[in-house]
Amino acid sequence: MAHIVIMGAGTGGMPCAYELRMELGREHEITMINEREYFQFVPSNPWLAVGWRDRSHITFDIRPHLERKGINFISKRVDKIDPDANQLTLDGGDTVNYDYLVVATGPRLAFEEVEGSGPAGFTESICTVDHAEKAYDAYQGLLDEPGHVVIGAMPFASCFGPAYEFAFIMDSDLRKRKMRDKVPMTFVTSEPYIGHLGLGGVGDSKGFLESEFRNHHINWITNAKVTKIEQGKMFIEEFDDSGHKLKEHELDFTYSMMIPAFKGVDAVANVEGLCNPRGFVFVDDHQRNPKYPNIFGAGVCIAIPPVEATAVPTGAPKTGYMIESMVTAIVHNIADELAGKEGTTLATWNAVCLADMGDTGAAFVALPQIPPRNVAWFKKGKWVHMAKIAFEKYFIRKMKKGTSEPIYEKYILKMLGIGKLK
Repeated sequence: MAHIVIMGAGTGGMPCAYELRMELGREHEITMINEREYFQFVPSNPWLAVGWRDRSHITFDIRPHLERKGINFISKRVDKIDPDANQLTLDGGDTVNYDYLVVATGPRLAFEEVEGSGPAGFTESICTVDHAEKAYDAYQGLLDEPGHVVIGAMPFASCFGPAYEFAFIMDSDLRKRKMRDKVPMTFVTSEPYIGHLGLGGVGDSKGFLESEFRNHHINWITNAKVTKIEQGKMFIEEFDDSGHKLKEHELDFTYSMMIPAFKGVDAVANVEGLCNPRGFVFVDDHQRNPKYPNIFGAGVCIAIPPVEATAVPTGAPKTGYMIESMVTAIVHNIADELAGKEGTTLATWNAVCLADMGDTGAAFVALPQIPPRNVAWFKKGKWVHMAKIAFEKYFIRKMKKGTSEPIYEKYILKMLGIGKLK
């Protein structure tokens, strides 16, 4: 009997546990390790940060749902990985041995890379449910005393979509309150242009999002390197596409939400040969680490090179469809190895995303994610807003029920009118 351990109970780790149980049956032991007792549906955090959701809508206790499927659950932080001994050391000193390890931790939020940033400093975040709740508290203060809002993404961020979503969602909420005229908004991003998204753009995402920003009276600064945050003030260096500094900005703000730089979590980043310099796990075409072949990686924690060099560093996003595909590849490859066969399943690194814009939304497909592409598709409509709501409810229900049904492959692509992506 093999013991498969999964680090991280997020949108990659939870489906991985269920798919492994479905594929392997009860013959092998599966253990999930997560620092927190609860699952949080991170894509809904922009809604929570303006009061459209609360914690009870987008979180639930993990343990009963996993244990019902015969999956062990340990709610502790992993402090150390010893890949030579196939052993994890947990917070408090307990150890867990594994035959296979799946790293699905998501990122470490590197607020320390910009002085004064983050919830412990002077900007908000929507990267966790705790951060989003604090962002909502700060938003209520903005409603009492309106002023300039700055939203965007720091250097080395690799998830730009939520920043765009939050800008449009806040705009929509303020318009409903008839307060939008009192709140100037500026979008500050490390992207070389609006709509780059860490993907080199998708279809006409540049023209579309610039037009939407103009229509919604949102100003922007691109190629922006945020260097420091003080109370109510953001310091920014703006570059041209060749990396020459154009100007420096000092933006006053009443409220700011900035996506931080991402790095790998400490226990993973500290393993020599497992990760790149920023702590993201190296994987081959089968999601397996080349140095430690019994360690697999999925989701935001893996190393994917940027799609292109940019004046201010940007990272490549790992979207839901891509993560779903990575998880399926890992499950099939582990199952093949346990059956004495060589794992040959490849992940489909395509980008499929539904982005909410408050009262409408935008959907995009990049096939493959890294250009040149066979498909680069971008559409807008109120149906995307409704689809995002339906997706939230379906995904959370799926995680509680414990099914391994591929949501993107079975539902999202059909809804977009797109066949199975190869």
